[in-house]
Amino acid sequence: MENNQMYADSLTAVPSPAPLPTDEPAPSAPTPAAAAPASSRRRLLWHLGEMALAMVAGMLLLGPLWELAGAALGVGDALARPEIAALVMATNMTVGMTVGMRYRAHRWHAVGEMAAAMYAPFLLLLVPFRAGLIDADALLLGGHLLMIPAMVLVAVRHRHEASAPVRRHRVVVALAHRWPTGLALLMTVDMWVDPSVLSPWTMLVLPGGYLVIGAARRTLGGRGVLAIQLAGLAVWVALTLVAVGAGGRTADWLVAFGWLAHAGWDLAHHRNRRVVPRGYAEFCAVLDVALAAVMVLAILTTDA
Repeated sequence: MENNQMYADSLTAVPSPAPLPTDEPAPSAPTPAAAAPASSRRRLLWHLGEMALAMVAGMLLLGPLWELAGAALGVGDALARPEIAALVMATNMTVGMTVGMRYRAHRWHAVGEMAAAMYAPFLLLLVPFRAGLIDADALLLGGHLLMIPAMVLVAVRHRHEASAPVRRHRVVVALAHRWPTGLALLMTVDMWVDPSVLSPWTMLVLPGGYLVIGAARRTLGGRGVLAIQLAGLAVWVALTLVAVGAGGRTADWLVAFGWLAHAGWDLAHHRNRRVVPRGYAEFCAVLDVALAAVMVLAILTTDA
């Protein structure tokens, strides 16, 4: 499903995803014959990854809307039935995927085939489910597992297809460039409906994510980089232990503070472009601030 990734309204080319920077010496350039298949595979994996993110965004954004609509219309019980819930989930993913694919200028027949790849596994499994051969968990899990090879087959089938002409408004282009921010906000939509305070142990994810990603990207080898990351780990581990020991309202405020403080850590890494990709730092900063705000709201609206 290859496309030229050209913004039609500004004629600004969107570069293909570059290899992740590392501290290792750059390898010698491969021969054209060897480079072409590798480049094609990278583009294919990139497109699949983009669609996966778009599907997650669709579920995160539309899921709460279905719940609100079901409660307002009095059909919440019907929407909760496994077969209906599976089709609603497929619909949410398909909407997100459709928006993502059309933004990337994929043609409608390719979008239609990808939508069929999402619905078909659930529709096929509805037969044994209605016959009592599988339960609701098997229906949902099996549908997602069968969806993966179906999507790959459609992606491979259209990988050499030319993109469709499309014209995007500059506002749409600007918003698309801020997709980490949008994804982070989508992940907190349902939490604003029923705000709560996260467990203190969740703060260990904050420095841990940087160490894991830095190790995977081999970006911890610069001067003082690893020492700074370990110092950050020590700070948030200490904060976590203090919150666990304190308990109660004090722990709640410490957890909210820990997530909010980590947004500053994210912004520093976003500016210096070290350790993690800038997109991850942007996503993490927005998510940290949003979750901290949700927790502060939960604290203020809950009796001590």
